[in-house]
Amino acid sequence: MSPRRSYTIGGALVAASAVFGALAYPQLPAEMATHWNAAGEIDGRTPKLLALGLFPVLMAALLGLFAVVPRIDPLGENVEQFRAQYDTFVVLVLAFLAYLQAVVVAANAGYEFELIQALAPAVGALYYYVGVLSAHAERNWFVGIRTPWTISSDEVWKRTHDRAAPLFKFAGVVAALGALVPAYAELLVVAPVLAVSLYAAVFSYAEYRRVGA
Repeated sequence: MSPRRSYTIGGALVAASAVFGALAYPQLPAEMATHWNAAGEIDGRTPKLLALGLFPVLMAALLGLFAVVPRIDPLGENVEQFRAQYDTFVVLVLAFLAYLQAVVVAANAGYEFELIQALAPAVGALYYYVGVLSAHAERNWFVGIRTPWTISSDEVWKRTHDRAAPLFKFAGVVAALGALVPAYAELLVVAPVLAVSLYAAVFSYAEYRRVGA
């Protein structure tokens, strides 16, 4: 996906989020549920103007940040080498936030469902694409598995990302299964990606020591 196309789509998602919030506003309670505990019980509420306004504002801020990153990264020329995957990731992150907004609005509008179960497929898709992005990412300061050891060595960066990419994809598939197994949805969404992240960090250190970088 080209930068121009991705930021056009991103801008459209921000606008759609703002319009959706405005249309939903009259049908929602003054205090919206915005946080659920591990048992799926509401344990946090926010005034609806703030709750609905937060999504387009956050999405716009992230879109701006994603646009700036390749320009301010000291290794920005490396980002250009996987720019297509980077720009697709931008769109997916914003689409995920738009989906999250829709789920929160639906929950506050009276629809009954397990929140984590509803989010599992979207989270899984995001994890899976992190694996795709990892397979293409070149060394930089903002995107990828950034440990002291990967940042310090092109070889360690490549080996770590080559090892982690399929694991993130697998974590995405496992997370998506949370939609089918609601009793274990939270575990399936959280545990695999934490395990992969920890493994990648340890692997990067071991590789750094092994190659003597």
